[in-house]
Amino acid sequence: MTPAAASAEIFRCSWSLYDTIVAHDYMAHREIQERVAPVLAGRAAQGPYTLLDLGCGNARWLGDTLRLSPPARYLGVDLSRAALDEAAVHLRALRSVRLLEQDLLACVQGTAPASFDVVYSGFAVHHLGAADKQRLFEAVRAVLTPAGEFLLVDVVREEGQSREQYLENYLAMVRSQWTSLGPEQYEEVARHITAHDFPETQSALEGMAREAGFDGMALLGRFGAHQVLRFARSGSGK
Repeated sequence: MTPAAASAEIFRCSWSLYDTIVAHDYMAHREIQERVAPVLAGRAAQGPYTLLDLGCGNARWLGDTLRLSPPARYLGVDLSRAALDEAAVHLRALRSVRLLEQDLLACVQGTAPASFDVVYSGFAVHHLGAADKQRLFEAVRAVLTPAGEFLLVDVVREEGQSREQYLENYLAMVRSQWTSLGPEQYEEVARHITAHDFPETQSALEGMAREAGFDGMALLGRFGAHQVLRFARSGSGK
């Protein structure tokens, strides 16, 4: 199994578990969409816009936001067929929807330049290693229109915090706060996080973005380790 396929295993095999996590707002999905909604509303107010959703899952929460500020064209990419089948339902109100079962990095690297006004990714990029994250930033910048932006929702390590320390703290939070999970569900979450989660610090993400030609990073919301980051495309980058 490739790393990309392994990182999606929790969604393919235990989609109901992830849906439980989302439904209880354990990862602050509601609060996150409250930060994302004004950005997309601003886009819609300027006229038709296009959106690429990398690691879209079932698009449950973003779909609600997009109904208020619908893009003229939406492309969602995920490795989970089960998630994409649900996404088709959650996105049925949009005018133009395409859902692709593919690795997110392979997708964005194969997309035509200047194709999207917004690239969005929710809780997917931390599955990539550092080198692939850098490649992702470079590929995302290439597919954005000149005034485009990258909205990244993800888990982020504290400055100076090692991955091992992050994992210890995050799993302690899961055990104490995700109280609707049974022991077997907790163990499944812990196995997935320990094997496949490689979050970066804010400074590392900003450095990757600047190296790729973005204008820097803005923090739109922080809910523990869960953060909403915005990267504007620079006209003077590579």
